[in-house]
Amino acid sequence: MTNHSETTGSPENGDIPEGAEPGRTNHPSYKDAADEHQVTLRTPAELADALPYLLGYRPEDSIVLAALRDRDGRGRFGGRARLGIPASTDDWAGAAGQLVHGLVTGSERRGVRPEQMVAYLCQEPSPGETGREVMQRLRPLAQKLRVECGALDVPVVEALCISAGRFWSYCCDEEACCPSEGLPMGLPGTSVLAAAATYAGIQVRGSLRELRARLLPRESVAAEQATALDRAATTLVSRILDTAGRSDVAEETLETAERVMRRLAEAPPVSGLPAEDLRDDQLLGHDEAAALILGLQDRTTRDRAAAWMEGDEAAPAMRLWRALARRCVVPYGEHAAAPLTLAGWVAWSAGDELEAREALAMALGADPDYLFARLLHQACNEGLDPESIRRCLREGREGDAGQGGGGSEGDGRADDPVDREPAKPSSGPPPGRRRRSRSLASANGVRRRAGARGQGPSAKIVRPRTPSATDRPGAAGTGLTRSRAAGTQAMGREGACPDGARAGERGGEGCGERP
Repeated sequence: MTNHSETTGSPENGDIPEGAEPGRTNHPSYKDAADEHQVTLRTPAELADALPYLLGYRPEDSIVLAALRDRDGRGRFGGRARLGIPASTDDWAGAAGQLVHGLVTGSERRGVRPEQMVAYLCQEPSPGETGREVMQRLRPLAQKLRVECGALDVPVVEALCISAGRFWSYCCDEEACCPSEGLPMGLPGTSVLAAAATYAGIQVRGSLRELRARLLPRESVAAEQATALDRAATTLVSRILDTAGRSDVAEETLETAERVMRRLAEAPPVSGLPAEDLRDDQLLGHDEAAALILGLQDRTTRDRAAAWMEGDEAAPAMRLWRALARRCVVPYGEHAAAPLTLAGWVAWSAGDELEAREALAMALGADPDYLFARLLHQACNEGLDPESIRRCLREGREGDAGQGGGGSEGDGRADDPVDREPAKPSSGPPPGRRRRSRSLASANGVRRRAGARGQGPSAKIVRPRTPSATDRPGAAGTGLTRSRAAGTQAMGREGACPDGARAGERGGEGCGERP
């Protein structure tokens, strides 16, 4: 799986009594969002049961750290961070250092340095392996986490391994409370903590694998969709690369997207997420999907589509972007960066940081140089307010409306919101000129421009590439293949990783995380 780091949940949604020790009666306590009801976690079993509620989903193949800090004589859960367990043991030291350093330093930047840490290692057994063997195999990784935390003067008060429905403590060796064969996990949703979390409105989703499945290509339609993409590319690519035809393609793309969004919004409801995705797939034709996927490779068109981020437009737009990501089949996997970025942006704008981070990380897996995805991912992980970006897009939308649409044709290239200069104070856009929106980079405190652009239209048309693996987040190491559609070519990469990007952003890994 992709080894990208993330944070989840509110940085303050639990209490831990000061001086709590693993295996004793004085164990962490958990408060609901309203801070009115408290649930005391007295044992490692209750700590293990708390993990999905701290993250908002059930982690798989993961290292998870939960920071603890003192407040008014009581400890509180602080930031949480997750990183995929590297397959190679040679990478464990680097992963442990990256995760610990990122969480501690990120907390320090927010003025809430952790004083203690709880560590979790979650991994299911491989064929022929037992949960206890997983625990023993991961023991060196747990020790590396404890050493890294100790080096920063943040002791690990509990380290748990969760595997095969059981858990083990790396910090307690008392057979009375932490036997060597481990203890069974409670049934999901049956604990007192689960009841308190439900009362507080805290939802626990399935696994990240299930979330990503909503954004991965559908093999069942791969042949038909690839043919439709080939067919559309023979006409659309040359028009997008032509200055005169590019505006027409943009209008056609947006009109088609609005038509499909209305269709999705009017569709009768169904029960269950898989059924919802299947319904949306059936409402989107192969040729429509192909035209939209290729049209969104133009950055101006993508930016205008990003304005469908709130109100009644947000939900059908999100469903459309998911459906388009599922249609970016081999060899058009890199084209998924646009709809995945749009899906991540709408999710973040709507307050769903978990899906936002996953969608944006998958966009970077499809195209590691996709600057819009990289900056959005960094901003989301840094806990910035998306309102500054919404305001930027609203201004751009108003500017387009004032000129009857058509994008930024005056200078012969597309303005990416991450590349725009900050707007000067003004009562309105100057006559005959589109007002430039405030830059996303400025909102992030990272004012920078992308690399030098060519003289032609700023459409980002990429060669179809064949992933080396089926999971898009790990597609960074893929190689380019010969284009199946005549005229398709790589145009103007969107830029490199910002200078402030954290460690671990190599290959298909996502950007660093905040606490």
